[in-house]
Amino acid sequence: MRVTFCGVRGSTASPGAEFLAYGGHTSCVAIGADGAAPTLILDAGTGIRRVSHLLGGAPFRGAILLTHLHWDHTQGLPFFAAGDRDDASVDLYLPAQGDAAAVLGRAMGPPHFPIGPEGLRGAWRFGGLDEGVHQLAGFEVTAREIPHKGGRTFGYRVSDGRSSLAYLPDHGPVALGPGPAGHGPYHEAVRALATGVDVLVHDAQHTSEEFPRLAGFGHSTVDYALGLAEEVGAGRLVLFHHSPSRTDEALDRIAAGLTSPVPVLLAREPMELLLPPIGPSRPASIS
Repeated sequence: MRVTFCGVRGSTASPGAEFLAYGGHTSCVAIGADGAAPTLILDAGTGIRRVSHLLGGAPFRGAILLTHLHWDHTQGLPFFAAGDRDDASVDLYLPAQGDAAAVLGRAMGPPHFPIGPEGLRGAWRFGGLDEGVHQLAGFEVTAREIPHKGGRTFGYRVSDGRSSLAYLPDHGPVALGPGPAGHGPYHEAVRALATGVDVLVHDAQHTSEEFPRLAGFGHSTVDYALGLAEEVGAGRLVLFHHSPSRTDEALDRIAAGLTSPVPVLLAREPMELLLPPIGPSRPASIS
């Protein structure tokens, strides 16, 4: 399984020289079989534009999974060139909440945008996803609802039968209580998604120092992600959904201060992970 981080920011894009090293696009992760083009895209923030480059001029044929419908996870859709063409074939899924195209069209459509979802070229199909296990774009996907302020939100676990990745870019567990360190509990849904996973991609928008004034925004801390990764036995942790104001220098400081028994990376664009078959002597490689 080849995993490419196409957008790693949360809330809004971060242009400018001070964000070049980690990248400024909003949430998008592309997944394909080793050596093959991506067929599964997790979220459609502005980073989805990078997926067209990964495809090298070919149309996208596969599935897009949205964790939820906040702008930083959807606003790249009409700018996804590989999907907006006559020979594209796209199945887009969001957490079930009525007619999927109509719900998506509340933000993507006049007067907010020139076209609605139905205006995208190619064969687009829009559907609502329920919690459970699904077979999508050649992968097994487990969907579970997790706490995040402002709309139904899913986390996903993706497996190709040999290796696995958990994706929780927006997660506000403190809504369920303080947990062991005041940042939220390691609750049942997140355990189901992340236990024993090879790579855990997790919301790390806040630091512990700033969390008391930002706890109501629906996101996690770096320390929560570190604790969860250790608690569930994840093979590797990728800190994701960086604050839009967190500069390269500030992210470097976070990286330098990390202490964890679990190997930790800070997501950057366009970082690529290659997940081999599960095995203690074969960790994920990075390119």
